[in-house]
Amino acid sequence: MDESVMQKVRSTLTSYLEENNCRKTPERFAILEAVYSMNGHFSLEALGDQMEKSNFRVSRATLYNTLRLFSKLRLVVKHHFLQGTMYEASFQNGNHCHQICTICGKVKELNSAAFAPLIDEVKLRRFHKDGFTLYFYGICSTCQSKLSRVKSKKTNSNKKPNIKK
Repeated sequence: MDESVMQKVRSTLTSYLEENNCRKTPERFAILEAVYSMNGHFSLEALGDQMEKSNFRVSRATLYNTLRLFSKLRLVVKHHFLQGTMYEASFQNGNHCHQICTICGKVKELNSAAFAPLIDEVKLRRFHKDGFTLYFYGICSTCQSKLSRVKSKKTNSNKKPNIKK
């Protein structure tokens, strides 16, 4: 992780905590470090495992509450995928596009730059948009291949053999 991004993220958290008279606990900052050291999407359980690897044990409730705070500060994005709730570090990255296979649940992040101009054209009344999350649901090529093979097997097995008399 880029150290300048980590400094900005820490600064965002520190500013919020000071402005709202919240405690600056070591747990919050350790969780922040762990979140930004993880690549891609992660679950609450994976974050807990990451914390244990760094010899910093925190309760599941602490993880959940801290991620909720980070979500509010837009330091983390919460996704509801087929395999469950996943999180992703998101500092200065308000736009997210994903394609999700409805069969295997595989999630692939797409380049949101292609969609940003289209979404910028959308005019919303009495609302200032500052980011978006877009999900495309469908069937990945691997699952499409499997479905095609199953379908062709069924078609071939339903054909009656030609027996000449």
